[in-house]
Amino acid sequence: MQRLFKSLFGQVLIALAVGIIVGVWYPKFGVSLKPLGDGFIKLVKMIIPMIVFCVVVHGIYGAGELKKVGRVGLKALIYFEVVTTIALALGLVLAFVFHPGEGMNINPDSLDASSLATYVDTANKVKGAGFADFMMKIIPTTVISAFTSGDVLQVLLFSVIFGCALSLIGDKAAPIASLIHSMSEAFFKCMSFIIKLAPLGVFGAIAFTVGKYGIGSLKQLGFLVFLFYGAVIIFVFAILGTILRIAGFNIFKFIKYLREELLVVLATASSDSVLPQVMRKLEYMGIKDSTVGLVIPTGYSFNLDAFSIYLTLAAVFIAQATNTPLALSDLLAILAVALITSKGAHGVPGSAIVILAATLSAIPAIPVVGLVLVLSVDWFMGIARALGNLIGNCVATVVVASWEKDIDRTRAHAVLNGDSVAIWEYDEEKTRAKAPLKVQA
Repeated sequence: MQRLFKSLFGQVLIALAVGIIVGVWYPKFGVSLKPLGDGFIKLVKMIIPMIVFCVVVHGIYGAGELKKVGRVGLKALIYFEVVTTIALALGLVLAFVFHPGEGMNINPDSLDASSLATYVDTANKVKGAGFADFMMKIIPTTVISAFTSGDVLQVLLFSVIFGCALSLIGDKAAPIASLIHSMSEAFFKCMSFIIKLAPLGVFGAIAFTVGKYGIGSLKQLGFLVFLFYGAVIIFVFAILGTILRIAGFNIFKFIKYLREELLVVLATASSDSVLPQVMRKLEYMGIKDSTVGLVIPTGYSFNLDAFSIYLTLAAVFIAQATNTPLALSDLLAILAVALITSKGAHGVPGSAIVILAATLSAIPAIPVVGLVLVLSVDWFMGIARALGNLIGNCVATVVVASWEKDIDRTRAHAVLNGDSVAIWEYDEEKTRAKAPLKVQA
């Protein structure tokens, strides 16, 4: 028990329990604790751009061969598209099998759309932005603005360009590469300071949620929430589990290895808050930093598995709740539009509702005002979205690393099995192998 209380995992668990108690018994006080959760996430987001830059640049320079970098990026994007399509299809199938909105008989004219004004306005901008606009958004106005905007894709674009430039310069770039590597160590050390505040952030976030929405908040539209959580569980353990098994690893051991980060995401409903720690853990597991640095940040915008399930499930739910008949062409349209709109989710304020609104706006048959129905439970669904997205990106990194043979399987299995002795012996052996041979006189 003493070890549990001293570990981050145990502290987060305690913070979670205390936050729920405070939210139930002292709801007003619980609501006032919201800045604790928000402040923790802001602290993490403050450092994310620099960590992504340092990891990607050092990874590309260390890879040595630019063809390899391009190959890893291409394989990652292909994987993202295939798995995202599976996730979108799963949402459609479950919605039609279980009919979560059937019997609600909601008249769209009776719904108050005033609460959606901001979301719909932003959604129209997202919808109006074509492929060219999306690509232009990735390009920062200046190098500095890429870091100040907090847009991971903009930082990633500059990082790839800068890393490729260093790689082509050759030996002259060695001092810069060494400096960037040292900077990454410093930023990771900063993150280790911040992550010690995770229990405080978790406490504030969960106390606010329970205090504002109540412990019985899930009763409203409970079946939709329950079905979505079930869909994410099926996707993680059946689909991602199978993919990971083919790659030679066990999904249960993998999730156990990431349990501390997943607990933080569970409480904050944000996968951004653990991005640096996850990247470090995957590297420690034996995956090359160049692969981790490319796949994880890219996946935050292009591999939103649980978010994809949410889009199709919620769209069909709204159609069923408002008694809107859907033809096969409508379903295919939902699938096609969601495949595109989901790529613009990261970094958009209120992204889930905004992107869902943008998706529905392209499907005339479904009333956009039906978004009001899911607005009240969106935060709770956001927890599963964040968890599913994070696990999906971590699995993607392992799979791409396996394809590229960029993962040390011996170390990975030792880490996932929790075999500290094997890890220590392995590290000692590696250290001896790198040490210069001593020649006897």
